[in-house]
Amino acid sequence: MFSLTKRLSIVVGTVCLGLALAAPMNPAAQAAGRKAPPGNAAESKNMRLVGYNDVQARSIYRGHIQEQNGRFIAYIGHHGGSAFNPLTGVVEPNGVSIVDVTDPTNPVYLHHLLPTPPGNQSRNLQTCAGDDLPAGIAGKFYLLREVGGAADVHEMWDVTIPEAPVFMNTIQRPTGTHKNWWECSTGIAYLTSGQAGWNTRVMSIFDLSNPAIPVFIRNYIGLPGAQPGEDPAGRRMTSIHEPLYMDGKVYLAYGTRTDGILQILDNDELLNGIFDPLFPSDDELLAPVISRLDWPDFQGVHTAVPLLGMDVSEFAGFGEGTPRDMLVVINESTRNQCTETMHQMVYMVDITDPAHPIPVSTYFVPDESGNFCERGGRFGAHSMQWNLKEDIYNKRIIWVSYFNAGVRGVDIRDPYNPKEVAFYIPAVTENTTERCATIDEVETCKIVIQTNNVDVDDRGFVYTFDRANTGMHILDVTGQAKKIANF
Repeated sequence: MFSLTKRLSIVVGTVCLGLALAAPMNPAAQAAGRKAPPGNAAESKNMRLVGYNDVQARSIYRGHIQEQNGRFIAYIGHHGGSAFNPLTGVVEPNGVSIVDVTDPTNPVYLHHLLPTPPGNQSRNLQTCAGDDLPAGIAGKFYLLREVGGAADVHEMWDVTIPEAPVFMNTIQRPTGTHKNWWECSTGIAYLTSGQAGWNTRVMSIFDLSNPAIPVFIRNYIGLPGAQPGEDPAGRRMTSIHEPLYMDGKVYLAYGTRTDGILQILDNDELLNGIFDPLFPSDDELLAPVISRLDWPDFQGVHTAVPLLGMDVSEFAGFGEGTPRDMLVVINESTRNQCTETMHQMVYMVDITDPAHPIPVSTYFVPDESGNFCERGGRFGAHSMQWNLKEDIYNKRIIWVSYFNAGVRGVDIRDPYNPKEVAFYIPAVTENTTERCATIDEVETCKIVIQTNNVDVDDRGFVYTFDRANTGMHILDVTGQAKKIANF
């Protein structure tokens, strides 16, 4: 990990970041605030803009930052569409943008990795270092990406040289690919996709400990009635949206804004239990399930991220008061101008007894704090950072993407009373696209920020990624948020 000295003095050639931060912001970062309509300039609390890249004005799903031999590389997955690529001089369908963010004040666009075949979108991605994988090659770096659209695939790429990715193999050719989790410490990948015969999107599990030789383990979903040959009528059938592995358990999030389900699974039983590969029984599907918690039909479980072993000093005098295991559960807003049935928000769930999860607190951005319903576009929660390393904000601040309310920093040191301590809403630019909604049979369209996802790097910089073509913003924390972060 990076010490405070390293964080403030990362050498880029012979220029250190500490000096760069004292210099005027680069023209690209300044451009991030140009041509902003009245009321749409950047807004912030305890955060400042460090760097910016327009990412060729492509709509962004999510980004992931990987440290590679002293370089920091942002891998950015896109929604469908196309844009001009100055590196090749032609218009290209959206794939994966690769940006060098070693100097966060001056991000350098390195390469646009096209979707295969063209016409698809390459939204979700993750990287692992060969040194971290049980059977990876030391010094190598690998990119796992999903490509969805006309022909869905999961692919593996060698990105050791990020300027020149090398295709390795196709992991799978399913349908309806989306959000995955690749656990670098074990090499197991939990891939979400549609499979022939199954009644909803499932999780396809692969051993990718050696990325050159993918090994299929099984298809799985913890909902009886979803398996081939079964009738789902009368049962709650919600697609798996996002899996996440930690400490011997898999946390499954079903749904986005409706019919949410949270499941906690025993990973050993999931991988090694008795299981008919073609027609698993209800008992076989339920065997790995430690617990299940259903959300109301008007809210989803888009994301479920565990924060284990949190010290809650308030309960220190009780026999089982602290530490507590917590789970951050986030819904997803999917409709513009607050036309959804319910505000999609963030919940803290106590999973100290994983067989009996208990929701204990809620966080959301009040509409009146920024007239967000009137701004247009989506207003509500979506996701949080995937970098959960112990000394990078973990168990102190979570960073939540909130569409037109930007990124929100939430102090969760007391998980029973989460409090907002920071936010950043980027300015719109000439690239920002409008979002429309029909209310009372009248369509209105507004140009507005849509912060889709957020991540942090090992230095503590916060990255936001915009689905309305505005680009990537690199942020630093200040004030109270910086004190809480305690780098």
